[in-house]
Amino acid sequence: MSTQKYDVIVIGAGLVGLATAYQLKIAKPNFKVLIIDKEDGVSKHQSGHNSGVIHSGIYYKPDSLKAKNCISGYQAIIQFAEQHEIPYDICGKIIVATEKKELVGLHNIYQRGIENGLEGLRKLSAAESREIEPHCAALEAIYVPQTGIIDYPKMSLKILELYRELGGEAIFGEEVTKILQNTGEIILETSGNAYLTKKIVSCGGLFSDRLASLTEDDNNLRIIPFRGEYYKLKPEKESLVKHLIYPVPDPEFPFLGVHFTRMIGGGIEAGPNAVLAFKREGYKFTDFSLKDMGQTLSWPGFWKIVAKYGQTGMGEIYRSLSKAAFTRSLQKLIPEIKQDDLMEGGAGVRAQACDKKGNLIDDFNILQHENIVHVRNAPSPAATSSLAIGKLISEKILN
Repeated sequence: MSTQKYDVIVIGAGLVGLATAYQLKIAKPNFKVLIIDKEDGVSKHQSGHNSGVIHSGIYYKPDSLKAKNCISGYQAIIQFAEQHEIPYDICGKIIVATEKKELVGLHNIYQRGIENGLEGLRKLSAAESREIEPHCAALEAIYVPQTGIIDYPKMSLKILELYRELGGEAIFGEEVTKILQNTGEIILETSGNAYLTKKIVSCGGLFSDRLASLTEDDNNLRIIPFRGEYYKLKPEKESLVKHLIYPVPDPEFPFLGVHFTRMIGGGIEAGPNAVLAFKREGYKFTDFSLKDMGQTLSWPGFWKIVAKYGQTGMGEIYRSLSKAAFTRSLQKLIPEIKQDDLMEGGAGVRAQACDKKGNLIDDFNILQHENIVHVRNAPSPAATSSLAIGKLISEKILN
């Protein structure tokens, strides 16, 4: 066993784990803090495979963890980017209703934004929306000036650098396999070593449920992985999109729908869909893990999801396999888009927690038992909220 002893070990080097460790070192400079991750570097999955959007907080239920941390995290991330020269652009976005049945949902989103304290929101008529996005087919829209884009991988590297400058340690390439609690200390075993610590924070993303199950006898949440696939607009068609363009999301489905996103490095992304992934880190349709699928299929809540969203899910799979179907969904926003205007983009996998009753957990979920904290659900806007979530978790574990 390693003779190294730590005050806190943080499992996971995505943005939430990095921010938590960083905030711990700021709060307690003398604490020995260690980050452990099974990959060879930071933000190899959700934090490095997302759309790079700085979210405004307009969608989230007032007083929820998402709303509180997105709003405070938004301010923190802008300040961080300014201070450390992280590329970002507050370019704004529009949320558009393209059918009359979406107008009520659009109004509800606007009201929620007001409740969450967003300033400068504007309701747009069809004509007014075309002044912002000339090629977008909106009946009505909302202009959200706070939304932006940022280089999250570069931000991750900067947080790691600052954390190390404060004396924090990080070990990569070791997967956590056991957490054993003794009186006054915890033994954390990995694929390559073992460590002693007083406290643990797990920020495992796609494997958060498995980490929670190492210490919780009845972990009542299971991660169901959903892959989001993107296309990119060909360079000659990028002029069709000026800002970010989002549809009115389905209020019963915790995904925002396919949309157009400017990227901080240039170019326009179109997507993502939301397809059940057959492997938790499966970025291609053909990626498959027997263990991952076994855990998905054996979870009672999964079959309740199938019963509730089966038709929607089949549509997502069809759109994944058919570029023509994907194009048609984009044409609802920009009718001029043609199938030949799209070229293959990247993909990400979202860790979506689900309970046994088939409820897709919408809010962040942070479980604490004494000296162990598990972040069991941290989907979007976790990247935007990361510095705020990290501070919240550091306060929990220190108190």
